[in-house]
Amino acid sequence: MNKIIAIVGMSGSGKSFACETLEKLGYQNVYFGGVIYDKMKKEKIEITPASQKEFRENLRKKYGMGVIATLLLDKIETLFKKGNVVLDGLYSWDEYKILKEKFPNLIMICIVADKNIRYDRVSKRKDRPYNKEEIIKRDIAEIENSAKGGPIAYADYYILNNEDKESYKKHLLEILG
Repeated sequence: MNKIIAIVGMSGSGKSFACETLEKLGYQNVYFGGVIYDKMKKEKIEITPASQKEFRENLRKKYGMGVIATLLLDKIETLFKKGNVVLDGLYSWDEYKILKEKFPNLIMICIVADKNIRYDRVSKRKDRPYNKEEIIKRDIAEIENSAKGGPIAYADYYILNNEDKESYKKHLLEILG
């Protein structure tokens, strides 16, 4: 039976590395943020961190906290019929509930890292770097406005990613069995 795995965690925890690792193992990646980018491009809105946040939050206010999962359901189902799928960017508890109802075997893996380690990683990104003050504001906004805490708290597995990438990858592969 095909697997569907959602990778959750705060910014800078190492979610992208987990998704890339799963892709190398043949998983098809569904990036939730891609829906936001596509809709913003369609509406000719300049894509900046601030405009993404505003657009994402307004979309959720208008259509509900599960809107991104709802918009991606058909794509996820099509890919799941073909093989294993990794979900990159599941944020809200409502998204989780929608996906869990549709895919009862959904597994959530939460990637965690100490705050200062995450802040350092995010500040060094080539794409979307934030300084410490900006990432703290982003963390708070994601918790308060995106209901991100639920999926993190309810994950099936946790990986502490304060170590080197090889230790982290080893833990991920152990979970996959």
